[in-house]
Amino acid sequence: MTPPAADRGDGDLVARAMAGDDPAFAALVSRHKQALHRLVARIIGDEDEAVDVVQDVFVAAHGALARYDPARPLRAWLARIAINKARDWRRRRLVRRLVSAVFPDNAAEIADRGPAVDTVVAGRLELARVGAAMARLPANLREVLVLRTVEGFSQAEAAQALGIVEKAVETRLYRARQRLRIELDRDRGPA
Repeated sequence: MTPPAADRGDGDLVARAMAGDDPAFAALVSRHKQALHRLVARIIGDEDEAVDVVQDVFVAAHGALARYDPARPLRAWLARIAINKARDWRRRRLVRRLVSAVFPDNAAEIADRGPAVDTVVAGRLELARVGAAMARLPANLREVLVLRTVEGFSQAEAAQALGIVEKAVETRLYRARQRLRIELDRDRGPA
Protein backbone atom coordinates (compact mmCIF):
# COMPACT_ATOMS: atom_id res chain seq x y z
CA MET A 1 0.00 0.00 0.00
CA THR A 2 1.42 3.40 -0.96
CA PRO A 3 1.37 6.20 1.60
CA PRO A 4 -0.86 9.22 0.96
CA ALA A 5 0.76 12.12 -0.88
CA ALA A 6 1.09 14.19 2.29
CA ASP A 7 3.32 11.50 3.88
CA ARG A 8 5.83 11.42 1.01
CA GLY A 9 9.11 13.32 0.80
CA ASP A 10 9.48 16.38 -1.43
CA GLY A 11 11.60 14.52 -3.98
CA ASP A 12 9.03 11.77 -4.38
CA LEU A 13 6.20 14.30 -4.64
CA VAL A 14 8.09 16.25 -7.31
CA ALA A 15 8.66 13.07 -9.33
CA ARG A 16 4.99 12.14 -9.04
CA ALA A 17 3.88 15.69 -9.93
CA MET A 18 6.10 15.61 -13.02
CA ALA A 19 4.34 12.38 -14.01
CA GLY A 20 1.00 14.20 -13.84
CA ASP A 21 -0.08 13.31 -10.30
CA ASP A 22 -2.09 16.40 -9.33
CA PRO A 23 -2.58 15.35 -5.68
CA ALA A 24 1.21 15.12 -5.33
CA PHE A 25 1.62 18.71 -6.48
CA ALA A 26 -1.27 19.76 -4.24
CA ALA A 27 0.59 18.15 -1.32
CA LEU A 28 3.70 20.18 -2.19
CA VAL A 29 1.62 23.36 -2.29
CA SER A 30 0.00 22.54 1.03
CA ARG A 31 3.36 21.75 2.61
CA HIS A 32 5.17 24.92 1.48
CA LYS A 33 2.55 27.65 0.96
CA GLN A 34 2.58 29.11 4.49
CA ALA A 35 6.37 29.47 4.63
CA LEU A 36 6.43 31.01 1.14
CA HIS A 37 3.61 33.39 2.09
CA ARG A 38 5.58 34.58 5.14
CA LEU A 39 8.69 35.04 3.02
CA VAL A 40 6.93 36.93 0.22
CA ALA A 41 4.87 39.08 2.62
CA ARG A 42 8.01 40.19 4.40
CA ILE A 43 9.76 41.00 1.14
CA ILE A 44 6.93 42.92 -0.53
CA GLY A 45 5.34 44.33 2.62
CA ASP A 46 1.76 43.35 1.81
CA GLU A 47 0.02 40.30 3.29
CA ASP A 48 -2.88 40.36 0.82
CA GLU A 49 -0.75 40.77 -2.30
CA ALA A 50 1.54 38.01 -1.02
CA VAL A 51 -1.30 35.52 -1.56
CA ASP A 52 -1.34 36.34 -5.28
CA VAL A 53 2.45 36.31 -5.52
CA VAL A 54 2.60 32.87 -3.87
CA GLN A 55 0.07 31.59 -6.40
CA ASP A 56 2.39 32.86 -9.13
CA VAL A 57 5.27 31.07 -7.40
CA PHE A 58 3.48 27.73 -7.56
CA VAL A 59 2.39 28.26 -11.16
CA ALA A 60 6.01 28.99 -12.09
CA ALA A 61 7.29 26.08 -10.01
CA HIS A 62 4.84 23.67 -11.65
CA GLY A 63 6.03 24.77 -15.07
CA ALA A 64 9.67 24.42 -14.04
CA LEU A 65 9.55 21.09 -12.20
CA ALA A 66 11.70 19.48 -14.88
CA ARG A 67 14.50 21.91 -13.98
CA TYR A 68 14.39 21.10 -10.26
CA ASP A 69 17.50 19.26 -9.01
CA PRO A 70 16.30 16.64 -6.51
CA ALA A 71 19.76 16.58 -4.92
CA ARG A 72 19.02 20.03 -3.51
CA PRO A 73 16.33 21.06 -1.02
CA LEU A 74 12.99 21.92 -2.60
CA ARG A 75 12.48 24.60 0.05
CA ALA A 76 15.47 26.60 -1.21
CA TRP A 77 14.41 26.15 -4.85
CA LEU A 78 10.90 27.41 -4.09
CA ALA A 79 12.31 30.29 -2.04
CA ARG A 80 14.42 31.33 -5.03
CA ILE A 81 11.33 31.42 -7.24
CA ALA A 82 9.44 33.32 -4.52
CA ILE A 83 12.18 35.92 -4.19
CA ASN A 84 12.21 36.46 -7.95
CA LYS A 85 8.42 36.79 -8.07
CA ALA A 86 8.50 39.21 -5.12
CA ARG A 87 11.13 41.30 -6.91
CA ASP A 88 8.94 41.34 -10.02
CA TRP A 89 5.95 42.46 -7.94
CA ARG A 90 7.97 45.30 -6.33
CA ARG A 91 9.11 46.48 -9.78
CA ARG A 92 5.53 46.48 -11.07
CA ARG A 93 4.40 48.40 -7.98
CA LEU A 94 7.11 51.00 -8.57
CA VAL A 95 5.97 51.40 -12.18
CA ARG A 96 2.34 51.81 -11.04
CA ARG A 97 3.39 54.51 -8.58
CA LEU A 98 5.47 56.32 -11.18
CA VAL A 99 2.66 56.20 -13.72
CA SER A 100 0.13 57.49 -11.18
CA ALA A 101 2.48 60.36 -10.33
CA VAL A 102 2.85 61.26 -14.00
CA PHE A 103 -0.81 60.71 -14.92
CA PRO A 104 -2.84 61.65 -11.82
CA ASP A 105 -6.15 61.51 -13.74
CA ASN A 106 -5.67 57.77 -14.16
CA ALA A 107 -4.38 57.17 -10.65
CA ALA A 108 -7.60 55.62 -9.37
CA GLU A 109 -7.46 52.96 -12.08
CA ILE A 110 -3.84 51.95 -11.52
CA ALA A 111 -3.14 52.88 -7.91
CA ASP A 112 -1.43 50.41 -5.63
CA ARG A 113 -4.01 48.71 -3.40
CA GLY A 114 -1.47 47.68 -0.78
CA PRO A 115 -0.90 49.29 2.57
CA ALA A 116 2.22 51.33 3.29
CA VAL A 117 5.30 49.31 4.18
CA ASP A 118 5.28 50.57 7.76
CA THR A 119 1.87 48.98 8.37
CA VAL A 120 2.88 45.51 7.23
CA VAL A 121 3.17 43.94 10.65
CA ALA A 122 -0.10 45.26 12.10
CA GLY A 123 -1.13 44.81 15.69
CA ARG A 124 2.09 45.37 17.59
CA LEU A 125 3.89 48.65 17.54
CA GLU A 126 7.38 47.20 17.95
CA LEU A 127 6.89 44.62 15.20
CA ALA A 128 5.55 47.32 12.91
CA ARG A 129 8.60 49.44 13.63
CA VAL A 130 10.99 46.56 12.93
CA GLY A 131 9.06 45.64 9.79
CA ALA A 132 9.27 49.20 8.52
CA ALA A 133 12.98 49.36 9.29
CA MET A 134 13.52 46.07 7.46
CA ALA A 135 11.59 47.38 4.48
CA ARG A 136 14.03 50.27 4.21
CA LEU A 137 16.97 47.93 3.86
CA PRO A 138 18.27 47.30 0.35
CA ALA A 139 16.66 44.20 -1.19
CA ASN A 140 19.85 42.13 -1.11
CA LEU A 141 20.25 42.72 2.64
CA ARG A 142 16.56 42.38 3.47
CA GLU A 143 16.27 39.06 1.60
CA VAL A 144 19.19 37.51 3.49
CA LEU A 145 17.85 38.80 6.80
CA VAL A 146 14.40 37.35 6.15
CA LEU A 147 15.70 33.98 4.98
CA ARG A 148 18.21 33.47 7.79
CA THR A 149 16.59 35.21 10.75
CA VAL A 150 12.87 35.01 10.13
CA GLU A 151 12.47 31.86 8.02
CA GLY A 152 15.30 29.93 9.67
CA PHE A 153 17.12 28.95 6.49
CA SER A 154 20.62 27.56 6.98
CA GLN A 155 23.46 29.52 5.46
CA ALA A 156 23.72 26.94 2.66
CA GLU A 157 19.97 27.06 1.95
CA ALA A 158 19.95 30.85 1.88
CA ALA A 159 22.95 30.85 -0.47
CA GLN A 160 21.18 28.46 -2.81
CA ALA A 161 17.90 30.38 -2.69
CA LEU A 162 19.67 33.66 -3.49
CA GLY A 163 22.13 32.23 -6.00
CA ILE A 164 25.19 33.43 -4.07
CA VAL A 165 28.04 31.79 -2.15
CA GLU A 166 27.73 31.07 1.57
CA LYS A 167 30.36 33.66 2.49
CA ALA A 168 28.25 36.32 0.75
CA VAL A 169 25.27 35.26 2.88
CA GLU A 170 27.37 35.70 6.01
CA THR A 171 28.61 39.12 4.89
CA ARG A 172 25.17 40.35 3.83
CA LEU A 173 23.61 39.12 7.07
CA TYR A 174 26.22 41.02 9.09
CA ARG A 175 25.61 44.17 7.05
CA ALA A 176 21.83 43.75 7.23
CA ARG A 177 21.94 43.54 11.01
CA GLN A 178 24.16 46.62 11.22
CA ARG A 179 21.87 48.61 8.92
CA LEU A 180 18.78 47.42 10.79
CA ARG A 181 20.27 48.66 14.08
CA ILE A 182 20.95 52.04 12.46
CA GLU A 183 17.40 52.23 11.07
CA LEU A 184 15.88 51.30 14.43
CA ASP A 185 18.03 53.85 16.26
CA ARG A 186 16.97 56.49 13.73
CA ASP A 187 13.29 55.65 14.36
CA ARG A 188 13.80 55.90 18.09
CA GLY A 189 15.28 59.39 17.76
CA PRO A 190 17.44 61.12 20.35
CA ALA A 191 17.19 59.66 23.84
